[in-house]
Amino acid sequence: MARRLGSESFRRDFGVDYAYLSGSMYRGIASKELVVAMGRGGFMGFLGAAGLSPDRVRGDIAHIRRNLAPHQPFGVNLLCDLQDPARETAAVERLLAEGVRIVEASAFVKVTPALVLFHLSGLRRGPDGAVVRGHRIVAKVSRPEVAREFMRPAPQALVAQLLAQGRVTPEQAELARGVPVAQDLCIEADSGGHTDRGVPTVLLPSMQGLRRDLTREFGYTEAIRLGSAGGIGTPQAVAAAFTMGADFVMTGSVNQCTVEAGITDAVKDRLQEIDVQDTDYCPAGDMFEIGALVQVLRKGVLFPARANKLFALYKSYDSWDEIPEGTRRQIQETYFKRSVEEVWRETREHLERTGRVAEIGRAERSPKRRMALIFRWYYGYTSRLSFTDPERDPANVQVHTGPALGSYNQWVKGTPQENWRNRHVDRIAAGLMREAAGILTERLHALA
Repeated sequence: MARRLGSESFRRDFGVDYAYLSGSMYRGIASKELVVAMGRGGFMGFLGAAGLSPDRVRGDIAHIRRNLAPHQPFGVNLLCDLQDPARETAAVERLLAEGVRIVEASAFVKVTPALVLFHLSGLRRGPDGAVVRGHRIVAKVSRPEVAREFMRPAPQALVAQLLAQGRVTPEQAELARGVPVAQDLCIEADSGGHTDRGVPTVLLPSMQGLRRDLTREFGYTEAIRLGSAGGIGTPQAVAAAFTMGADFVMTGSVNQCTVEAGITDAVKDRLQEIDVQDTDYCPAGDMFEIGALVQVLRKGVLFPARANKLFALYKSYDSWDEIPEGTRRQIQETYFKRSVEEVWRETREHLERTGRVAEIGRAERSPKRRMALIFRWYYGYTSRLSFTDPERDPANVQVHTGPALGSYNQWVKGTPQENWRNRHVDRIAAGLMREAAGILTERLHALA
């Protein structure tokens, strides 16, 4: 029964036994070992490539290929880069060069040239004349206007641009007119990390209605498949998603507290103790100025309160020097653990190393921009702590996670899986799917 949950075409097209994916978690938390375990278990996982160097991603992909059979699938995360679209395009070009066929597109607010390049590069006509997708995009979305972009054919202006540049063929440009950019969208409710705090019982039906309308409008012959993510931490949540008509489910937070997750043991020790109320929201470091939210660990740390304080100061003042002296002293002593001059020097060095010298010029001309970059440094510092030595500065550790992990912790309480050292991503997936199938079977019998 567990293997029959969700969409049969999804299982066939992705080459999986179960309609279940593990989502990417940045900086390799969704590690190469995690992806291999999922692939071997009949599932599919996405490598958490965001924040990793190109060489590291290349090496991780090679490791995954060595340890998975050719028929066992895997995917790689592709993170939207609003500040540097050229960097996003370079990431796509590297993935194409590595022969990666499946990407998880996350944090996108619109379809970009890089996404269209990946999409079109895999299109061809099959022997029966139908469009064949050599590349697949699983788009993580939480807003209807963004979902609409992915459910529509690729924008003709972008297609024409790529065709003129010789990056796609005339046939690929023509085939793009009749298929959506993404056949598979994962509807992301309130999740760990970046979140719009959506409610799954509201989002999924809304997206299903949008799918119906756009399928009629464009006369698609292939079905657009909608998955559910955010809050998937118990068999009841999995069963509820499939009852609402989800074609697949995707988990995230429950996988970061496992043997395979690429984060420190000390962080995993903390995560296995949390309950559903032990998370909080604060501005995201990569979208600090606009106040986009991430969901993070609250229990035992001060990071979310301090991150919110920095954003409030950014909104209230036009420069670091305008902030009251006592507050500036407190931030340097308890948040940064160093002077603001040291923070700015490290920030400048990072921008120079990453080829963003123009950002330095902008900051020197705009005191408010300089303040934003100084505050962004705090996000980088707190995030690095969770990957290196969280006990060195435990109050300032930043860990992206969601309440789904708290619900999972309660579900396995009193079992060997209460300890994360006995948790493996493929066994979690199998257990959730098996128990969800049992719940649905029991409900059907009760209604008979």
